[in-house]
Amino acid sequence: MDYRVLLYYCYTHIEDPEAFREEHHRLCLRLNLRGRIIVAGEGLNGTVSGTVADCEAYMQAVKADPRFAALEFKVEEAPAHTFQKLHVRIKPEIVHVGLPAIKPYERTGVHLSPEEFKAMKDRDDVVILDVRSDYEHNLGRFKNAVTLHIGNFREFPEKVEELRQFQDKKILTYCTGGIKCEKASAFLLDQGFENVYQLHGGIIKYGLEAGGEDFEGKCYVFDGRVAVDVNTVNPTVVATCISCGKPDERMVNCANPHCNAHVVLCESCAEQREGACSDACQQHPDKRPYDGTGNYPKLSNHYNPEQGLSSYRAPVRS
Repeated sequence: MDYRVLLYYCYTHIEDPEAFREEHHRLCLRLNLRGRIIVAGEGLNGTVSGTVADCEAYMQAVKADPRFAALEFKVEEAPAHTFQKLHVRIKPEIVHVGLPAIKPYERTGVHLSPEEFKAMKDRDDVVILDVRSDYEHNLGRFKNAVTLHIGNFREFPEKVEELRQFQDKKILTYCTGGIKCEKASAFLLDQGFENVYQLHGGIIKYGLEAGGEDFEGKCYVFDGRVAVDVNTVNPTVVATCISCGKPDERMVNCANPHCNAHVVLCESCAEQREGACSDACQQHPDKRPYDGTGNYPKLSNHYNPEQGLSSYRAPVRS
């Protein structure tokens, strides 16, 4: 394939996030990359797509910065760009959980390689903990994993008391690429949990290096692919269509922009519902036209150091 998708993060101190964002955005523009990148005082987080040559140049440029010497790229092949635009944003945290005082580069869970995770995950003294949101683990998750009823990662701290029952176990946390586990495992340690581990590189790295064994279903990803296969050893389907209940892995966004829920809708039900997740959303006056994909990219350039700021907002009716 001629393109690649790069998934990466690095917790490290960035003294001037604004200046770094400007410089980094220009680098991405020069290399014709597209994707979403978050810059914060605590580090860098991104998913980008580009040609093989452009991605290689980008990885070399990032790794040349001593602040990102420990950064690891998860590299996947793709037939084309998986993003339509480039967004480089400044935020308080590189993954939003509302815990800016938690610094994973100072203390976090023990990192497990995919093979180490695979060797430990079925032991009696181990609990596998999925720290992702509902719509993500509903689509796919590790066999026997503990999942949390959360709509967004920022709700994770509220669930700690539910995990006290596992305090005498070894807790193996995992997420898509590893970034959420950095904060989740660090927070668990802060809350008195002693034996906390994390799958280094997340589900994506586990699929690339360990064949994805015992990961059931697909992995939700935050780009135009929406969901990707992980397991080449013993794959299975765990998701079901929210309308007819049949096994399916076709993830869409609700056509109602004010809902925009991530749901599984089989092709037949999506056509009948016009891409909406409910009768109310199907009848909503602002419902977006359904084109058969259920994917509605934001019509926004966000901030571009060369063009300024432009954005699009969905219409709101009074």
